[in-house]
Amino acid sequence: MVHPLQTRHVASILKPIFSFHVDSRKHISVTHESLAIGSQFLGVASSMAQTALIAPPTFIAITNGMGKQRQQQQNQLSYARKKVVGLLSLVPSRRIEKVPLFVSSNSGDKRRSALVKVSEGGAISLPHGWPPQKGSEDQIEGLKTMKSSNRFFTVGLVAAWYSSNIGVLLLNKYLLSNYGFKYPIFLTMCHMTACSLLSYVAIAWMKVVPLQTIRSRVQFFKISALSLVFCVSVVFGNISLRYLPVSFNQAVGATTPFFTAVFAYLMTFKREAWLTYLTLVPVVTGVIIASGGEPSFHLFGFIICVAATAARALKSVLQGILLSSEGEKLNSMNLLLYMAPMAVVFLLPATLIMEENVVGITLALARDDAKIIWYLLFNSALAYFVNLTNFLVTKHTSALTLQVLGNAKGAVAVVVSILIFRNPVSVTGMMGYSLTVFGVILYSEAKKRSK
Repeated sequence: MVHPLQTRHVASILKPIFSFHVDSRKHISVTHESLAIGSQFLGVASSMAQTALIAPPTFIAITNGMGKQRQQQQNQLSYARKKVVGLLSLVPSRRIEKVPLFVSSNSGDKRRSALVKVSEGGAISLPHGWPPQKGSEDQIEGLKTMKSSNRFFTVGLVAAWYSSNIGVLLLNKYLLSNYGFKYPIFLTMCHMTACSLLSYVAIAWMKVVPLQTIRSRVQFFKISALSLVFCVSVVFGNISLRYLPVSFNQAVGATTPFFTAVFAYLMTFKREAWLTYLTLVPVVTGVIIASGGEPSFHLFGFIICVAATAARALKSVLQGILLSSEGEKLNSMNLLLYMAPMAVVFLLPATLIMEENVVGITLALARDDAKIIWYLLFNSALAYFVNLTNFLVTKHTSALTLQVLGNAKGAVAVVVSILIFRNPVSVTGMMGYSLTVFGVILYSEAKKRSK
């Protein structure tokens, strides 16, 4: 390797012929066999020249390793050559303006060359990315392949997230409304049971995420409170599907930001910018318009759907309050692991009291149509994958991407539900829903700018 002092010394001796830029802090040495030094050594390279590569900007300072005795002969040195098989063609240095120069570097198993230019001042500019590091081409190809694979993986995750979200929504609607399975609390309990079992498998066995433990009794009661609110939101959402079409259910559900802002103000006294509150006007106005234009409007179903939306917003605000300290924070997968069994405990007595003999009725239905068992099993597993894919999409995309995908998901669910269930829609209803979604987008943008 060329010593920085030696490089500077040689550069100063060669200054009458060439100007050099030497940065001793960032130079790399590459053994170079293709530089012939001294016009008196035509055809024979008496020694190995070394080049010190400096970046940025990239220049080459050249030494010949011959010591001070030979330095006086440097006024005739040539630093550029054309590479011809079996021939060293030297160009007098004093007539150099722009001469092709081949530099080569050992990188991995191959010897690579690059054509560079020598300026009149003697500075030799290297191409971008030269010299190649060992294995750099393989690494670049690997990075490209990895990036492409990551892109396909993310697209697959988003597709799975959409499919599971829309699938569980439509299947809930089919079971509770079209099929005639009128037991939303039992259905929710099946969902929570599946989430409990599959969460344990994913975290304890498959190690999808590290296991986070509950550290105190206080934290346990906080999670229990969240689980209760979570149960209410899911049960009420399922009940509303018995009376409302999916399209209108999604329109009401899009008002979650409104309830989040209200609860945040009431519980934490957190005030948003006035512009943020202003964007909530089209959110609420759109739902009012959609309600007036909904052919299948049902008052009880509407009230229950609003309550489910409010409970969902309350759970979000409560989670930010109760699990705000670093020692109590849980990722969504671990939170589900603890909330789901608690939800089963809450839902079991409610099912036994409010939906009497539901297990016997379900078994009786299964004797006539065994598909009901498969519907329940598949729907319950799908409910878990909603949470899993939501966690993974959140992890592998940005907050803005997740926000856009979330807004688009509701619109896709509306379109798909209309195509499948053929429920009547009005122009007024669709305009109201569009206004609500537009308001949600404005609200998200205002929140982002206020931060």
